[in-house]
Amino acid sequence: MRGFGARWPAVVRTPVGVVSAVLLFLLLLLAVFGPVVWGGAADAIDTNALQQGPSGAHPFGTDALGRDILARVLVATRLTLGLALLATLIGVTIGTVLGAAPSVLPRWAGRLVTSAVHVAVAFPGLLLALFFAVIFGVGTTGAVLALGFSMAPNFARLTQTLAASVAGREYVAAARVSGVGRARILFRHVLPNIAEPLVVNATIGAGGALLAFAGLSFLGIGVQAPSFDWGRLLGEGLDRIYLSPASALAPGVAVVVAGLAFNLFGESAAAALGHRARFARRPESAPVPEEAAAGPAGDAVLVVENLHVAFPGQAGWTTPVRGVSFTVHSGELVGVVGESGSGKSLTALAVSRLIEAPGSVTADRLEFTGTPLLSTSERELRALLGTSLSMVFQDPMTSFNPTRRIGGQLAELSRQHQGLSRRAALARAVDRLRAVRITEPERRARQYPHEFSGGMRQRAMIGMGLMGDPRLVIADEPTTALDVTVQRRVLRLLARIRAERSAAILLISHDITVVSQTCERVLVMYAGRVVEELSTVELFGAARHPYTRALLAAVPDMDTDRDAPLAVIPGRPPEPGELSGGCAFAPRCAFATERCRDEDPVLAPVSAGHRVACWHPAAAGGTELETATAGGNE
Repeated sequence: MRGFGARWPAVVRTPVGVVSAVLLFLLLLLAVFGPVVWGGAADAIDTNALQQGPSGAHPFGTDALGRDILARVLVATRLTLGLALLATLIGVTIGTVLGAAPSVLPRWAGRLVTSAVHVAVAFPGLLLALFFAVIFGVGTTGAVLALGFSMAPNFARLTQTLAASVAGREYVAAARVSGVGRARILFRHVLPNIAEPLVVNATIGAGGALLAFAGLSFLGIGVQAPSFDWGRLLGEGLDRIYLSPASALAPGVAVVVAGLAFNLFGESAAAALGHRARFARRPESAPVPEEAAAGPAGDAVLVVENLHVAFPGQAGWTTPVRGVSFTVHSGELVGVVGESGSGKSLTALAVSRLIEAPGSVTADRLEFTGTPLLSTSERELRALLGTSLSMVFQDPMTSFNPTRRIGGQLAELSRQHQGLSRRAALARAVDRLRAVRITEPERRARQYPHEFSGGMRQRAMIGMGLMGDPRLVIADEPTTALDVTVQRRVLRLLARIRAERSAAILLISHDITVVSQTCERVLVMYAGRVVEELSTVELFGAARHPYTRALLAAVPDMDTDRDAPLAVIPGRPPEPGELSGGCAFAPRCAFATERCRDEDPVLAPVSAGHRVACWHPAAAGGTELETATAGGNE
């Protein structure tokens, strides 16, 4: 990713960053050239200069064999830094594997790994290092392994936390919809996006590893004679610190300076890059007598009957989607409208098999192109959903992996499911970008998501869906944050895909006007249920549910009195955990009665193709519409 490398120069734009970077560079030079320049002096035994104090020939004195202490400290830089970096590499590698394992392992195995990591993190790092040193034995190899294993738990927990923050992004969901396997998602979409904070923390960890390794050698557990590192030299100098303090001063200063260099560089990087860095049993769903939309069953692309989506909480299970039923036919454009929190997007995610544990999805019937989605194995569904279901998410910026080029992300689907070569898949990706009216598709395919405008990213996201042969396109707020011109282009593109491919489209939107102008049929959702289903032809003149009519009244038009307050729906939508046994809209409805507060109405047909869930459906006309929303103008 270009941004990854482009931001690192900012680390050395601060005084602390500059000083720490210079120190690290000097340490690197010393590690490379120190043994070459001072190797002879470090090993030269002088029986006439045993344990001498500082002098012009020996600035920090000599050891018990007359060897120059300063030369030995300079030569020991290579072994000290090398072993510390090797231990850090082992710790980061093991920690990353343990932290990423729950993403690819079965749920029970992932929980076992996570629990083991949490237990290990509870112990101090040095205590773990001493424990592993006993297991691996005294010596250089044992100390490196002990230190690496003791560092692993902290990196594992960090990896788990970072991976969890990325796993919910829309480009990960898009990869899952495309049928990409868990391991491929982990290595292509998750780890590259958490690499930067891991590198920052590894840099800080290297400083801690250097200090810890010096401590092990000082205790006699690490490097053994005749080899020597700073910790061993410090232990030798400490024996005569009262006679010649300089003999311990040189290795001590080296340990402190090197440790500070790593830690300060890591802290500078963190500042510059911004990386400071039990439930009740699931209740069975009560059957809701809602009928599926009328229509020929033979051309049904998506059939949903009595869909429930529930999540566990401290007080039990919460059901934000409760008893949703509808059918989408081939070539049909169906709109789903409602306020935020009404369950529109959760319904789409459940249909796409994107609700993960501990979330629960149940339905009497949930079929896509005749295939049951809840009982079919993930392996069998991967190819079907990856090629026949396209998902267009709300935010085009988070819909793409920022670390990968646009063309490569589009080509992934063809390589995964159609067996195309890298070159052929990329050529198809360029063709799909051209199909969604992106200019210069060859050049654009080599660019990163941040180099696209919002409208171009959204069209590229639709182009990703066209890499297969979509039977259904689920567009979840595809025009949010786009200006009206780009919004119109995106909607026209969806309509063209529908006309050319006979693909069904499920358009989720909070804008009832956009839905009325684009779709043939509308599903109005409130508090996790479909409260009305009707054709767009009937929408403005024959809507029967007070909530639908209130939504329509809240949309200003050219005839709206600009001197009068805008019409609003009084109150607020209920939280999923606040629902009672009656109609969820009753507290905000001008027509609510005791029956509405006590009994939840069922979704029942009032005419051909028109269903409404209301005990007192409004009669066609404008008088009751005005009455229904009058409370919002007070």
